[in-house]
Amino acid sequence: MTNIKHEIQQLAKEFFAEIVDIRRHLHRNPELSFEEYNTSAFVKAVLDKIGIPYTSMANTGVVALLKGDLPSDKVIALRADMDALPITEVEGRPYGSQNKGVMHACGHDVHTSSLLGVAKILYALKSKFGGTVKLIFQPGEEKLPGGASLMIKEGVLTNPEPNAVIGQHVMPFIEVGKVGFRAGQYMASCDELFMTVRGRGGHGAQPHQNIDPIAITAQIISALQQVVSRFADPRIPTVLSWGKIVGNGATNIIPNEVYLEGTFRTFNEEWRAAAHDKIVKIATGIAESMGASCDIEVRKGYPYLVNEPQLTSAARKAAEEYLGAENVVGLDLWPAAEDFSYYSQVANACFYRLGTGNKAKGIQSAVHTPTFDIDEDALEIGMGLMAFIAITQLNQ
Repeated sequence: MTNIKHEIQQLAKEFFAEIVDIRRHLHRNPELSFEEYNTSAFVKAVLDKIGIPYTSMANTGVVALLKGDLPSDKVIALRADMDALPITEVEGRPYGSQNKGVMHACGHDVHTSSLLGVAKILYALKSKFGGTVKLIFQPGEEKLPGGASLMIKEGVLTNPEPNAVIGQHVMPFIEVGKVGFRAGQYMASCDELFMTVRGRGGHGAQPHQNIDPIAITAQIISALQQVVSRFADPRIPTVLSWGKIVGNGATNIIPNEVYLEGTFRTFNEEWRAAAHDKIVKIATGIAESMGASCDIEVRKGYPYLVNEPQLTSAARKAAEEYLGAENVVGLDLWPAAEDFSYYSQVANACFYRLGTGNKAKGIQSAVHTPTFDIDEDALEIGMGLMAFIAITQLNQ
């Protein structure tokens, strides 16, 4: 594969300036989840220019098929997400968002532009491989029910069915030039919790005449931590956090109700379902035992993400060949969530991290922040490495 590696590296250099321009165009024109109409049209226009056929899916999604000239029935799917976040970007960037209050703060502009670079590279090299590459430009990663789930329902993993699905995601805490892999469990499932505890408000000086929802909520919050510390198998990482608590009373006013929002995350689907039941029973039971009521909704989100070991090992080996072993790092479990997990639940999947940080340049802000940015040198690596992984898989 040495010759093909050098050809890919040369093409990645050749296309680098164009992909930087594409990334900056996407960054200037972000669109929220399931509203990626202009982004979708732009992706289609680039594919038209290359000469790759495509179809629409899940409204704003795009699925393109690129066939190699050599005989093979093998199919590899490569996925990028296209949506942005409701975040206001810091001012002063020449490529900053022109859509106020919306920002590519999670790097999906990088994923989309990189996959378009992959498309250009593979199209130029289609005489060097057999089989089919399915290019998935997916909407709505940031919003339930997740664009991946919708595209799977509409048949993105059929006609043809891929042997593997591969995705990459920016990682600002990995320096540009490096990538990260983890086989097996990698990212957590993610469920949203919405709870209202209803009591009877009144004067703070007369608590005996009230049913204090704040005091009851405090007990519920403490008791629910038992779900993590006493019910969860300690070998299964589990997180239950509350991020919003609203009890609109005053210094001497006990409110009628308290409203909460939180998150529950874990790495096992059976335990996840059992924990949902525990959370509801504990919260409602404590409230009722103290004369209050509790309405709680567990809004099921993305499943946990698992990287198929054999595929991930092969992809990591390809990365070591392409970048050098010193530039490929191992990853820890990551309790954030990703809707790529839907692909990983039904197909052989590998989701790896593309280093985009550069401490020397001050590029180290986390994703989902107004100051997030990337070292754009990562684009050359992003498109080149994904193209190389795809061809190594097809030619195995």
